[in-house]
Amino acid sequence: MTHALVIGEALVDVVHAADGSVSEHPGGSPANVALGLARLGRDAELATWFGDDAHGALIRDHLTGNGVRLVPRSDRAERTSTAVATLDADGAASYTFDLDWRVPEVLLDADMVALHLGSIGATLQPGGAAVAELAAAAREFATISYDPNARPSIMGTADQVLPTISALVAGADLVKVSDEDVAWLQPGRDAEDVIRDWAASGPAVVVLTRGGEGSFALTSAGVEVTVTSPRVQVVDTVGAGDSYMGGLIDALWTAGLLGAGRRQALHAIDADTLRAVMVHAAAIAAITVSRAGANPPNRNELEDGAR
Repeated sequence: MTHALVIGEALVDVVHAADGSVSEHPGGSPANVALGLARLGRDAELATWFGDDAHGALIRDHLTGNGVRLVPRSDRAERTSTAVATLDADGAASYTFDLDWRVPEVLLDADMVALHLGSIGATLQPGGAAVAELAAAAREFATISYDPNARPSIMGTADQVLPTISALVAGADLVKVSDEDVAWLQPGRDAEDVIRDWAASGPAVVVLTRGGEGSFALTSAGVEVTVTSPRVQVVDTVGAGDSYMGGLIDALWTAGLLGAGRRQALHAIDADTLRAVMVHAAAIAAITVSRAGANPPNRNELEDGAR
């Protein structure tokens, strides 16, 4: 059976809402992507790093209870990482982190059609170097997807992290990045110009998300697509980009465009197919932002929302 492997951090989001309330939710960008795929009925495995403590139990129960398979020994950290998310009046989040990150032993196999990496786990050492090595090795089998999902408070300065992110972009087949990330990484540059540079560096598809303003995608063949976002009442934006990323992978899976054998077909994706992929991802993200925490929809909820 084909499956997806996600590598990266799993942590607990401690959310401070604008009204002063505090809540705890399992999160971490890569963990959220794995969760989103599993809720859509995909076979998703997560290689991550958390502790044998109360927060770790919260993460384990949340992920495995929703169908995510954990790579063995993912629970060997000395403590479980946390992210304190502070929400403003519009539901937008800013983060501070307490993170410990390493990569457990990962076995790659020919049934893996997708490998996703992103955010802190792809840049924070010592785990970041292992992630890059695994991504390079997995190209033999899988479509490689990457979301920089920048976290300046722990990644360092933009100048420090940009070479690492650029190398990961060049080695990926599918890249999703937010306009906020582009503005931090390359201040003063037009976001679409940055996307054009990235699309010319190796990926088949690069998608730029702009929150409620929609998304823009460019392929290595020069196909451009713009999609608007569904209008919803935003509760918070925690996990929205991760839900969108999972939606991209899910839709490409349905379209038969995942796996190393489909790499050239992905480079040749047409505008109509790409637009449908982006619309699917946007619909998933819209449901996520309409409720608290990184809480992506399952397949039934998504289909009910489309009716």
